[in-house]
Amino acid sequence: MASSSPYFLYLILIFLLPVYVVAQTYQKIELGSSLTAALNMNSSWRSPSGDFAFGFQQIRAGEFLLAIWFDNIPEKTIIWSPPIDGEKLVEEGSKIQLSEDGQFRLTDARGEKLWDAQLTGSGNVLYAAMFDTGNFVLVSQDSNLWESFNQPTDTIVPTQIMKRDSKLVARYAEKNYSRGRFRFLMQGDGNLVFYVTSFLWDTVDLINRAYWASNTVNQGYQFVFNQSGYIYLADNNGSILYSFTSKETSSTNYYQRAILEYDGVLRHYVYPKTTNGITRNPMNWSMQGSEPSNICDIKETQGSGACGYNSYCSFGDDQRPKCSCPPGYSFFDPDDKMRGCKQDFDTLGCNGNHDADDFELREMANMDWPQTDYAYFKGVTEDWCRQTCLTDCFCPLAVFKDDECTMKKFPLSNGRMDPGLGGKTLIKMRKDNSKNKSPDKATLWLVSRLSYWKRRMLQPSRANQGTSLRSFPFKELEEATNKFKEELGKGACSTVYRGVLDTGNKNMVAIKKLDKMMTESELEFQAEIRAISKTNHKNLVQLLGFCNEGQHRLLVYEYMSNGSLASYLFGNLRPSWYQRAQIAFGTARGLVYLHEECSNQIIHCDIKPQNILLDDSLTARISDFGLAKLLKTGQTRTVTAIRGTKGYVAPEWFKNKPVTIKVDVYSFGILLLELICCRRSFEQDLEDENQMILADWAYDCYEEGRLYLLVQEDEEAIQDIKRVERFVMIAIWCIQDDPFLRPTMKRVSQMLEGAVEVPRPPSIPSVNV
Repeated sequence: MASSSPYFLYLILIFLLPVYVVAQTYQKIELGSSLTAALNMNSSWRSPSGDFAFGFQQIRAGEFLLAIWFDNIPEKTIIWSPPIDGEKLVEEGSKIQLSEDGQFRLTDARGEKLWDAQLTGSGNVLYAAMFDTGNFVLVSQDSNLWESFNQPTDTIVPTQIMKRDSKLVARYAEKNYSRGRFRFLMQGDGNLVFYVTSFLWDTVDLINRAYWASNTVNQGYQFVFNQSGYIYLADNNGSILYSFTSKETSSTNYYQRAILEYDGVLRHYVYPKTTNGITRNPMNWSMQGSEPSNICDIKETQGSGACGYNSYCSFGDDQRPKCSCPPGYSFFDPDDKMRGCKQDFDTLGCNGNHDADDFELREMANMDWPQTDYAYFKGVTEDWCRQTCLTDCFCPLAVFKDDECTMKKFPLSNGRMDPGLGGKTLIKMRKDNSKNKSPDKATLWLVSRLSYWKRRMLQPSRANQGTSLRSFPFKELEEATNKFKEELGKGACSTVYRGVLDTGNKNMVAIKKLDKMMTESELEFQAEIRAISKTNHKNLVQLLGFCNEGQHRLLVYEYMSNGSLASYLFGNLRPSWYQRAQIAFGTARGLVYLHEECSNQIIHCDIKPQNILLDDSLTARISDFGLAKLLKTGQTRTVTAIRGTKGYVAPEWFKNKPVTIKVDVYSFGILLLELICCRRSFEQDLEDENQMILADWAYDCYEEGRLYLLVQEDEEAIQDIKRVERFVMIAIWCIQDDPFLRPTMKRVSQMLEGAVEVPRPPSIPSVNV
C-alpha cells in the first residue's frame, strides 16, 4: 500500500515541510546603514541572487514607497510595504536607517518618524538581512527580532506562512497603496476568512461581514505557501484542511506570489524565470488560481457591495469584476470605479415636485440590488409595476419577475448583473425635456432610509387599509385593559396601559388614557390625533384608533414589546454599541420624516428616551405626540408656551422666542449623548462634579482628546472610537445655543450615516438642566 511506502512518506513530508527548513542565502546589512528616497540613487538592498530588493521605489514624481519587490523582472512587482495608516508614499529625501543601537526607522525629509519596526524577543539587533526568499529580517545573537514575513501587507510568497491572528490588507486601488476595503484573516480561532469593511464610516475600520470562510474553527493552524507552489490551510499536525491551489509550480522555474487585490479576490500568480539564457514565455504574470470565485456575490448589510453605491458588478472575460453604472448614472470618479455612481439628472422629487410624466423607465435584464427592497408586491402585472414606480417618488427602480414587483430604495447597494438572475429591471430616468441637473452629493443619500409602511399602501389589495383611525367605545377599551390594571408608564397628565383587543387574533396594544380633563388635556388630545393621523413611518409608533366619549379621552397604539429607550438604556441590560447606533439612526430618520416629509411639518417638542419606544427588533419608534406642534404649509416657526422635559428643552423656550424644528434637533443632541454614554444627561450623585452634566463633560472630553472616557467600559465602542468621535461632534452641533447654528435633522441623519463630513463644532455654553 502507498501509505506504507517510505518513499511515499518522504514525498509527503517534503510537501509539508515548513518553509524555514529550506536553505536560505542573504545579504547582510550592517548597523549604521541607511537608504534615502531619491531618483537615480542606489536606494535598495538586494538579496544575493538579485531576485528581491528592499528599499525605496518611485511611484510618482517626487513620491516613493518603502517596499520589498521582485527585482529581476521589468515590472519590479511589490510584495511588502510597512503598515502605515493612510497614504504610504513618502517624499524625496525620506530615509530608512538601521541605527547603531539597532533601531530600524523610517523618517521623512525633516527627520520626523513615520514608522519603525516593533522588535520582539530578547537581545540586540546585530545586523539586518535581505533573504533570497523575499524576507527581510532583523537578527540578534539568538533569534530574529523582526521579519517582514511576519508583517505581511497584501502579498505572500513561497516559503511564507501566515499563523493565527495574521492578515492581509488589500490596497485601495491598483496604484494606491493606502488601506482598502478588503481583509484576509487567519483568525485566532482557526478560521480562514475574507472580510469587507465599509467606506460609510469615514476612517473607521469597521468590519461588516465575512464573504468567504474556510469553516475550520478550532482546526486551522496556519496558512502555507510552500516552495513547490502549493497554497493551503493546515492543522497543527500538518494535515491539509483546504487547498487554495493544487497545481504544482516550481519556484526554481517561476517567481510566484499570492495577493489580496483591491477588488477583494486572493489570486495566485506566476512569472517565468530566465535560466541559462533561456526565456520562458509569456514574460508576464499569469494567474494560476483565485478565491472567491465570484466577488460580485458580496451582500453587505451596511455597505455597498463589491462595487460602490448605485452601481452594479459583473464579470468580464478576464474573470475580474467590472463595476458599471445603470442608465442615467455616471461614476463619482471615473478613475476609481469602485466608488460608485451618481444620478445624472435631478432628484426624484419627494418634496412635492414629483410628476410621473417627467420620467421614463429604461429596461435592463438580469440585474438586482439585494437588500435594498422597500416594497414587494405579488400577483401584479408589469404595467402595474411600471406605473407604481413612476408615480412613487421614492422609487429609483423596480425589478419585475414572475408576476412579482420589487421596488428598490436609495442608495442602491450590492448591485450585480448575472445571466442566472432573470427578470427585468425598470430604471427610472428623467425624460430628455425635463429638468436635467446634477444633484448635490447629499441628495443621493436623502432617501436612503425610506419607510416600507408608507409605500405598502400602494399595493392594490391594501389600497385603503390604515388610511383612517378607528373610533373605539370606552367599554371595549376598558375590557381590553381589564379595567386599566396593567400600567406601562405614566406621564404628567396621562397613563399608558397594556391591553388586548379581540380582533380575531388577540392583538396586543398600548392604550394611553388622559387622566385629567382640563383644557390643556383636551388640547393635547386633539393635537395628538391631528399629528399622528397624518403620519406613517417605520420609526414612528402607529396610532390605531382613539376614544372620544363623554369625559373619556384615550389613544390606542400598536404595542412595543421592548418598552421605552429609557428603561432599556438606563437599566441593567444595556444595548450594545451597534444597537445604540441603530437607535440613533432610526430616531433621526423619524424626525426627518416629521420635519420634511409629512404633508404638514410637525415639531415633536418632547424628544427624550421615555418617548422613544423599541419594537421586537429594537427599532426606534418615536411616540407621544401630545406636545406636537403642526406648522402650516410655508410656516417655519411658531410661538407657544414652554413645552418639553427639563434637560432636553432648547434654550429658545426660556427666552420666549419663536420655536422651530431646531428645538427637536437640540433634544436629539442630548439624546444622542445619552446613547453614546449609556447614562442620563444629568446625574447628581457622581463623585466628580465635572461629569454631572453630560453635555459639558462630553465637550470637555472631546476638546481634550479623551473620548475613551465616555465609553471606557464599552469595548465595542472603544474599538469604534472614530465613530464615537463623529457622534459626539454631531451632538455638539445639535446643542448649540443659537438655533441657526444647529443642522437640520436631514443633515444630522446624513452625518450620522457617514454620507457627509462633520466639521469641527464650535464650543457650547453651559447646558441648563
